[in-house]
Amino acid sequence: MLGYIDCHCHISARDFDKDIDEVIENSKKAGLLALLAVAEHAGEFDPILQLQHRFPGFIFPCFGVHPVQEVSPEQQRSASLQDLDAALPLIEKYKDHLMAIGEVGLDFTPRYISSEADKESQRQVLIRQAELAKRLDLPLNVHSRSAGRPTIHLLKEQGVEKVLLHAFDGKPSVAMEGVKAGYFFSIPPSIVRSEQKQKLVKQLPLENICLETDSPALGPEKQVRNEPKNISISAEYISQVKGLPLEKVMEVTTQNALRLFPKLKAAIRP
Repeated sequence: MLGYIDCHCHISARDFDKDIDEVIENSKKAGLLALLAVAEHAGEFDPILQLQHRFPGFIFPCFGVHPVQEVSPEQQRSASLQDLDAALPLIEKYKDHLMAIGEVGLDFTPRYISSEADKESQRQVLIRQAELAKRLDLPLNVHSRSAGRPTIHLLKEQGVEKVLLHAFDGKPSVAMEGVKAGYFFSIPPSIVRSEQKQKLVKQLPLENICLETDSPALGPEKQVRNEPKNISISAEYISQVKGLPLEKVMEVTTQNALRLFPKLKAAIRP
């Protein structure tokens, strides 16, 4: 199966409302086989399901509660267990459709954290979703901003084995703890402008790397809408850093994604 898998994108974002058909068409032309559409809260579940119905065999849902929740466009707060009340029954209901639980994780960026209680609240939300993922035998699609080491440690403590750490912003030495645990790391197109991501890719074994776009964020250019078609930018940069042919990077990262998300293999319609 030769082509790319976007392991983490927000294709249900309002940024794509006006031209979603064109965005999907362009991504297929760019060699994409599948998009994993992540949610940040229960309100995004239905739009993602609608996209799955509209683009069957191409868009696949991941449902979860993000560690940061929006109160208003200007204000965000740490997730609380109450945020799971609407999400968990729906995750149970649609479990057979899901490729992963996500986007979940920890975000200790100072502007979202006003106390140790906020961090603890995020940890409890992640633990509950990790328990659910294990019970449903689904991987976790994980966010870990300013919290690389705490996230990896918590997942290991919880005995979680199937993990994608998306757009990991920690040190390569911390990432290697995830590699030892068998975790995968997905690399966005913003690698072309991120020294941290470039250092990360140098250290990570190709066998632990997947591709993502995090569309509409983390594109090759700052403040410009990112699209799934840009996934090839990630692959090309990795091939340069690793000194490997692009086809090899495409093949191995896709095999990694199919290993981590085994339900994809049967569901993709090339």
